[in-house]
Order: sequence, then structure tokens, then C-alpha cells
Amino acid sequence: MRRHPFCLCGGGALAALLLWPPPGFAAASAADSSPPASAAAPSTPAAAIADYRRKLEAYTAARQKYEGEAEVYWSSIADKRRLRNAKRHSNKEILIEDYVLSQPPVYAGPPKPVDPSAPAENERPPRAYVPVVADFLQSAAKYFNFVPRLPQSEIEYKRAYAAAAAAAGLTRDQAVRIYGFESGGNGKYDVQAGLEHPRPGAHAISPALGYNQLLATNSLELLAEKGDGFLRTLRAQAGELPGDARSALEKKIAVLKIMVDFGRSVPDDWNQHDRLANTAKGLGIHALNLDMDVGPLLQAQKLRDSVVFARQKGYGATLTAAELEMMNLTGDGNGIDMVMMPAAWRERIPTANFFQQGGYERNPVAIRNNVVAKLLAATDATMDQEVKLQGARDLAALFVR
Repeated sequence: MRRHPFCLCGGGALAALLLWPPPGFAAASAADSSPPASAAAPSTPAAAIADYRRKLEAYTAARQKYEGEAEVYWSSIADKRRLRNAKRHSNKEILIEDYVLSQPPVYAGPPKPVDPSAPAENERPPRAYVPVVADFLQSAAKYFNFVPRLPQSEIEYKRAYAAAAAAAGLTRDQAVRIYGFESGGNGKYDVQAGLEHPRPGAHAISPALGYNQLLATNSLELLAEKGDGFLRTLRAQAGELPGDARSALEKKIAVLKIMVDFGRSVPDDWNQHDRLANTAKGLGIHALNLDMDVGPLLQAQKLRDSVVFARQKGYGATLTAAELEMMNLTGDGNGIDMVMMPAAWRERIPTANFFQQGGYERNPVAIRNNVVAKLLAATDATMDQEVKLQGARDLAALFVR
């Protein structure tokens, strides 16, 4: 079941940050890490303790008031989302009243006070480890005896991706602008979220990888759901190759079949795929994105699925790149909701309608661009800048006009 979790929590590095770590990963990392060193607090004067308690009481009262208001608001968001889904399923007209039209409450009370009697922390807890390309490659070799065929140059991979995107029915504008938005306009085939721009101290913020920033869960789910199509494509290509090249691709096809079966070893459900993809063995599948034969197919398929979904829902027009990106970021169900609403509604409907509370509160872009029209405009503005960079220009030049 293709369900991008951004629709319920939070594209590009931002979506990746919101979606990582997966359930259980953070807890395991925390359990494996040592507690931070601390120093015992000196004796605290009674006056400081009394002041702290007064501030804590004020903070607690303000926080409880806010949380009560937030619970009502976000429950209404969920209720109206279910109503719209039911109406859409029954082919009933969706009205503007089927959305929450007010903005979410914002906590404006005092900050949580610091307990003066608590031990002072001397250092922050260590950051949870995020697997990187080297880990994906190591897992692929260890569990599947698979080593991807890497491109000899970036332009070679771009050429393969352009061909895959065109074959998937994507337009040049869609593919290039989304590449610019997701990978920063100059991202390479192995670009990972958080590492788009080399700088001292940079670190990966999620496993999101490649031109369209697929998560490990996306890679596994695409194999589980579309693996037969990938296998057919590669078998057709193998039939046209001579000798050694054909033999090498046939071996890859055999490995890919094993990976497809692995992805299908759990029910077709996002949460099940998420748990499996983020195991040591599951991360090996993510290395397929680096492979010249399979990677472009995976990256293009993610977008194709959204285009097909829009058509199935009766949207006959060509999706703009920003509209397609909304589906890529927020999930097809929420994305098509934004795409199909009347233009006038986009000016009024808060972006909060397409999130759960936690994801919205961690998403400064959605908060700043707090109605649908603003979010689409901000996405387009970013794309306008990123497509000017050399990577995007190179990709655009590879599409046959």
C-alpha cells in the first residue's frame, strides 16, 4: 500500500527530517548510548526554588490551556479529513466547509523554567546515527551479494534517469523542477538528505537518497508493489545485450527477484514496509538507487505513481511540477486534495489540513506558508531558483523536445 507518511507527519531534506528516525530506531539508539555526563548542582537557595515553582505553575497552566485548544483543533482536522475521504470515495461533492478554515493554535505562554536544583548537563546526548551510502552498500553486499553498477559519470546517470522519466510519462518540466527542488539543483545520483551541500560538520538527517530523495521505505515498497514491472523491463533489456553484458544483467535480475520477494515478506502496508526497510538487511535494498539499471527506474516510478493516481481520481490536466511535488511530499491522497480544489479555495484553506500536529509543528515551511496557495507558490519559487543550477540544466538538456 503506497502511503507516504509525510501526509500524516511531514520532501526534500525537510520531509526526510520529519520522517526519520523510524519507530523504534530512535529508542534503540538512545538505549545504546551512554547518558550524558552531569555535575551535581550546588545547594540551591530557597528563594530560587520558590521562584522556580511560581514560574512552573504559570507555565503548566498556560501549557495545559494551549494543549486543550490544540487537541480540539487537531481532532477537527482529522475528523474533516475522514469526512472528505468518505465523500471522495462516494463521489460526493466536497465543500469548503469540509476543511478547517482557521489556523492552528500557537503556544504563546511563558517558557518552561529550568529547575535550579537539578543536575546541570555538561553535554548533549549523542545524535542518533543515520545510515549513509556506505552502509547501504555494505548491507547490499552482505545480505544480497549485490554490488550496484555505478555510473562512470554523473551525466551517464542523468541520461538514464531522463530516459526512465520520459518512459514513465513524466514531462521534462516535472522531472527537472522536482529534481531541482528535491536535490538542491545540483545534487548527484547519490545525494543524501543533509549532505546536499558539502560543508564542515555536515551529517545525514535521513536515508533519503537520489534525485527524488527516496526513503529506504520508498525503495522497499516500490519493489514490493512494482517489482514485476522492473523485472520485465530488465529482462527485455537483457535480451538485447551481447555475451558478458547480458550475463551480468541476468545475474542482477536474479538478485532483484530475491529483493522483491524480501519486500513482499510482510503485508502491503507502509508501517510494515517501514520496519522492514530500516533493518540491517532492508537497508541493502536502498543501494539499488545507486545502480545504473535499477536506480533510475525506482526514482521515476515514485513520481509516476502520483501521476497515475491523479488520473484515477479524474484529474485530466497535466500536473504542474509544484502540484506533483505536493503529492510527492504529502502523499497522493492529500496532494490530490490540494490539486483538485478550486483556485479560490487555495487562498483560504490552511496547510494544517494536510498534516498531523507533530509533523506540522516541525515543518517551518508549512507554518510560514500557511495556506495552500502560499505553499504552492513557495515551492514554485524554490524550483525557479534551483533549475538555474548546472545539474538541473544538464538534466533538462537530456530530454528530447
